[in-house]
Amino acid sequence: MEDGFSSYSSLYDTSSLLHFCNDDSASAASSMEVTDRIASLEQRVQMQEDEIQLLKSALADVVRRLNISEEQQAMLSRKGPTKARPMIAALPLRPTVNNGNVLPKKSSMLPSPSASKRDSNTPATKSKQREPVFSADEGYVKMYLKGRPITMYMPKDFVDTYCLDAKADLPSKKLKLDWVYGYRGRDCRCNLYLLPTGETVYFIASVVVLYNVDEQLQRHYTGHTDDIKCLAVHPDKITIATGQVAGTSSDGKQLAPHVRVWDSVSLNTLHILGSGFFDRALVCLSFSKSNGGSWLCTVDDSNDHVLSVWDWQREDRLAEVKCSNESIFAADFHPTDANVIVTCGKSHLYFWSLDKGSLVKKQGLFEKQEKPKFVLCVTFSENGDTITGDSNGNILVWAKGSNRISLVIQAAHESSIFTLCMLRNGTLVSGGKDRMLTSWDGNFQKIQTVEVPEVYGPIRTVAEGKGDTVLLGTTKNYVLQGSLYGAFTPITQGHTDELWGLAMHPLKHHFLTCGHDKLICLWDSDSHQPVWTKTIEDAAQSAGFHPTGVTVAIGTQTGRWLVLDTETKDLVTVHTDGNEQLSVMRYAPDGNFLAIGSHDNYIYIYAVAENGKKYNRVGKCSGHSSFITHLDWSVDSQYLVSNSGDYEILYWIPSVCKQVVSVEATRDILWATFTCTLGFHVFGLWPDGSDGTDINAVCRSNEKILLVTGDDFGKVHLFSFPCSQSRAPSHVYGGHSSHVTNVNFLFDDSHLVSTGGKDMSVMQWRVV
Repeated sequence: MEDGFSSYSSLYDTSSLLHFCNDDSASAASSMEVTDRIASLEQRVQMQEDEIQLLKSALADVVRRLNISEEQQAMLSRKGPTKARPMIAALPLRPTVNNGNVLPKKSSMLPSPSASKRDSNTPATKSKQREPVFSADEGYVKMYLKGRPITMYMPKDFVDTYCLDAKADLPSKKLKLDWVYGYRGRDCRCNLYLLPTGETVYFIASVVVLYNVDEQLQRHYTGHTDDIKCLAVHPDKITIATGQVAGTSSDGKQLAPHVRVWDSVSLNTLHILGSGFFDRALVCLSFSKSNGGSWLCTVDDSNDHVLSVWDWQREDRLAEVKCSNESIFAADFHPTDANVIVTCGKSHLYFWSLDKGSLVKKQGLFEKQEKPKFVLCVTFSENGDTITGDSNGNILVWAKGSNRISLVIQAAHESSIFTLCMLRNGTLVSGGKDRMLTSWDGNFQKIQTVEVPEVYGPIRTVAEGKGDTVLLGTTKNYVLQGSLYGAFTPITQGHTDELWGLAMHPLKHHFLTCGHDKLICLWDSDSHQPVWTKTIEDAAQSAGFHPTGVTVAIGTQTGRWLVLDTETKDLVTVHTDGNEQLSVMRYAPDGNFLAIGSHDNYIYIYAVAENGKKYNRVGKCSGHSSFITHLDWSVDSQYLVSNSGDYEILYWIPSVCKQVVSVEATRDILWATFTCTLGFHVFGLWPDGSDGTDINAVCRSNEKILLVTGDDFGKVHLFSFPCSQSRAPSHVYGGHSSHVTNVNFLFDDSHLVSTGGKDMSVMQWRVV
């Protein structure tokens, strides 16, 4: 408990606070002007509120630690799945809720995510497909995708006992989200905060991550159903609001964007706001400060970018107004007047006054100052002045209660200022496109400027950390920790473009990801940190480890492929086959061959020697009439099976690049892996009405009891293996907000890794 309070002391200097509050010299002298007296009182009240929040946060941290302890004890004796943590009686009374879901109170509230798009197993608007057919005489099952018959021959031992109508069982194991890699800084703002509990909070895909860097623990809020775009922390430092985009369900229906207000200790949803009111997405959120955080302001992404104010605890909309036809980058309550909101964006700065249910606009007057194309960020000084940063690199100060400029810091940065942060000690911090982090004193005199290394990218957002540390979010999706004097280290990093490639090390808890950002990253799944990263010349599409783990092959979108040494990340060799995307890189189990599946309809075969360091082309397998999607080798490395974009299943002898057409020669082959989406052992994974493109990736566990899939609806499905009964049941897991492009188990099946395409996230799941 003492350790807990000591950590807060680094966040809030309580001794100086109490000294200030009891120091008579801090009182306004009779000669002070009335406005100065008011400012002094406001500052004193704010510091007292900080002290109160410190105590609340200490309680919250104790509760969080108790919950973690309870969960760890439960895991030791668990016979079933992990349950959500209970609400602790010491916390304020709130509505009865479950993790991510609220019990409905109003007709306007959003239904549970289980009723939404991505939880739907059946695309309802698609015509019902023909039922599978079993031929006992021929020993096959015939299924239909988009009306096309796909014949899958079963092993002889299955023919006599197989029953098409038998029901498959759910798998005995489940998945629990263990770690989320990545951060959304590329196109989002003001989405990084340090909670007094020591957790850094940010989001990626549809997951909010609460990351305790010191303890190396992550917790996750998973109530959202699609991309999260904005985040706000309540003055109590416990309640959090997050807003998401509109989604599209698997049956083509639009799902409403909305705001979820939730408890960061219990991870329970408290309120859902605005379903049916907001349009497209939420882009800005902010809690009021001076009235105890009773109000929440929001801006949506409609054509008019509607600004609205909510009494979030009552789920009541107090006011709304069309804000601007142009982009809005920030909206924030004034820290000492809850009736004042400042918004900024393309060619505008507006001061809004809330009066009797109406929002009245007063435009910021630039007068002699050149009007910037974009006002990008806003914060407030200790005395209540508004401070803005713009695309001209200028910092402008607007006097409290006025819409006129009182001070200009010309050329504070060389280019756009993306973020401004006012620290508790009165230091202003600015950061922007020039990668410069600059600090300013109370008189707006420059204190220090440090440059963030180019590899991390421009500074998107700044947040105050513990003690004298600061947290930076960058446009290259890094979260950095450092000081105003430099020495930044990444605590989170991820990809910056669409992500497809995933490969698991055959002997270690390592996995590799690669994407269209040309970044190759080898991760340690235990430390959750990159072992190394490497940038290549072409967008990467696929990857596969040599069975020894000494090398890894990377396929690109240009037909070029390369092999890297997994210890040194040095280039071993580079080759080119065709000029189209290479979708699959798969080594034979004995390590003597590499099969490469291309979008030019060919499978290229290479003989491999010297533990994956020497390659000679054998030839190419020709026979598919569409692009190659998946490949699997036989256990003895003698055969290859492939799937293509037009639902073909073909078999090959890769050593001579010849197709095998004999059913009897292929039906009893033992396969080393099951990544093909079409085949007798896996056809039960296809839902009713699927068009054949819904399932992007499949993987069987190494223990041969589980089968996992990633689909176009952002879901990971866990099946029992074999999955050879029509429409087999599965456990379904959300988190991704884009198509799940790849899934794979670690070599010992302790964890599963999934990659999100356009959400650029990597998620690690514990198998429990």
